[in-house]
Amino acid sequence: MVEKTYKRLSFLNKKLANRLFGGFALLAAFLPLSAKCENLRLISDEETEQYLANIIKPLYEKAGLSFYRNNIFIVDDVSLNAFVSDGNKMFVHTGTLVKANSSNEVSGVLAHETGHIMGGHIIRQKLKSKDLSYVTLASAILAGASAVAGQGDAAMAVLLGGQASTLNHFVRYRTEEERSADEAAVKLLGATQQSTNGILSFMKKIKHENALSGREETPYFRTHPITAERITFFENNENIYSTNADNERQFARVKAKLKAFLQKPEQTLREYSADTNNAQYAQAIAYMKKLDFNKAIQKINVLLEKEPNNPFFYELKGQIMLELGRIKQAKTCFATAHNLLPYSHLMKINYAQAILEDNPSQQDAKKAIALLKQAVNKSGNAYSWMLLAQGYGLIDDMAGANYASAEYSLKIGNLEAAEKQIKAAEKYEAPQSMKIKISDLKQRIKSLKNKKQVI
Repeated sequence: MVEKTYKRLSFLNKKLANRLFGGFALLAAFLPLSAKCENLRLISDEETEQYLANIIKPLYEKAGLSFYRNNIFIVDDVSLNAFVSDGNKMFVHTGTLVKANSSNEVSGVLAHETGHIMGGHIIRQKLKSKDLSYVTLASAILAGASAVAGQGDAAMAVLLGGQASTLNHFVRYRTEEERSADEAAVKLLGATQQSTNGILSFMKKIKHENALSGREETPYFRTHPITAERITFFENNENIYSTNADNERQFARVKAKLKAFLQKPEQTLREYSADTNNAQYAQAIAYMKKLDFNKAIQKINVLLEKEPNNPFFYELKGQIMLELGRIKQAKTCFATAHNLLPYSHLMKINYAQAILEDNPSQQDAKKAIALLKQAVNKSGNAYSWMLLAQGYGLIDDMAGANYASAEYSLKIGNLEAAEKQIKAAEKYEAPQSMKIKISDLKQRIKSLKNKKQVI
């Protein structure tokens, strides 16, 4: 099960965080936690996830798949890649988003991955892996799920020794699935009236990167058909449709935002030196990262004059104010962002965080708790549980505080701490609804502990 444990899009370093907020609030803007899924580092950003949802949802609908917004994950990785896992979960590398030249390229990649889910390839891979004698090898193969740009490793034959023929059969099986996913991508792109030019361009990009890295592509032990074959396939199965202007506009903005957060500010300011809205957005983030808060505020205020109902501009301004220690102004910005985008659990978390930072009254703390309970019901990410524990503590609800702390500990993989915290929660008086939650969590912890002991 993948938990959406993530680091927020932020630059804040520990030294500055301690100076502005103190130890606990360090996590208010910077959460350097690894996801509990193959050691992936996940980034969570409402604007980027909203864009990806707009791309993925139509593909899933045409494929006859159920779509759940919280099953979209952004992987902090510079490589050109994407993959799927159990439960229709879609993982997209930041490298794919920042290196793609168009939204159509992203659509092509995600159509291919949707084809894997559509074809039931994940379950089949798991069943097929039972033929392998070496469990570690099977895990290594499955860890990548069905990465669109995955690389084979001929050295696996050395590991297998006499079982090489078994692996060879398994890899041929996967190669067929990759071809099937490419075929599905063409059909899905056509069904959603999107051109195949994007995925063709993306395949050429992969081939170019492989050439630059000196990586030799041979059919031996590859989990994907070689890139040249895939390029030929897409050239021979061309669908031509007009560009989706809305998707392209949204992609350009998300790309500018991601680049600004992920690369050095000097590079961002060189690349985005124009006076366009997207460039000024990137500039505001770059100046924030340089700790030039006055310029950052100037840039974001100009943008808010142009787009006064943009929740993401208010979100960024709130983050700047929070990192300046101007908590009341941050709270106002996050409240506005939440009002403009009330369904977003990330906006609820931002707003609740600012409330809790502002020396809240009992009534304000309860408001923050209400927002966070809505957020955990939607996503259940670790950060929201940590804030919820703080909120419960402020209203002297120690059963709730220990329960939320246990949920947080469980999400970050600290089973021992979770067990201690849930035992502490049982010692306090609590309403029946909380007692049920505590009992349920206790059983989950016990089950996980037993599985760990078996392993």
